[in-house]
Amino acid sequence: MSDVTDFDEDDLKRRMSGAFESLKKELSGLRSGRASTALLEPIKVDAYGSLTPISQVGTISVPEPRMISVQIWDKTMVAAVDKAIRNSPLGLNPVMDGQMLRIPIPPLNEERRAEIAKLAGTYSENARVAVRNVRRDGMDGLKRLEKDSVISEDEHKSFASDVQKMTDDTIKRIDDILKAKQEEIMQV
Repeated sequence: MSDVTDFDEDDLKRRMSGAFESLKKELSGLRSGRASTALLEPIKVDAYGSLTPISQVGTISVPEPRMISVQIWDKTMVAAVDKAIRNSPLGLNPVMDGQMLRIPIPPLNEERRAEIAKLAGTYSENARVAVRNVRRDGMDGLKRLEKDSVISEDEHKSFASDVQKMTDDTIKRIDDILKAKQEEIMQV
């Protein structure tokens, strides 16, 4: 095979793995009835003119199994953090106590479990789209290389097959983790 400068298979693997790891992190934040600091990780707060992860404006802790608390460092940010949590798709209602937000975790009813499982599906579809975008970038790079006569048609087909296999494997991993998370959410 020739020296391929415009096609980096390791970069494609890294980007696909990044989409998968991002999904794992988002799914860990979806609750299955217990309080967890990971629940608030995907939430971004409008802080000082930019969207900032909630963990960068306060300390998140779990003082009891059905309660999350957020100790906000800057008292001017309390309202913004409260708003960000309320507007998130998690359906949580924080209670303000000075610079502390207490977030009770209500028990999940069947309807709420279905909503959370649907949200998990949305997160996984976003990850699939990200993986397919990485695949498209790889395929476009291969087409350019073949057009510029850097690789042959046979090399293009071989590399394209490798990219498709990587994509299929990553999508399967996404589907597997989604199925496991949905089963965990729907358990009574």
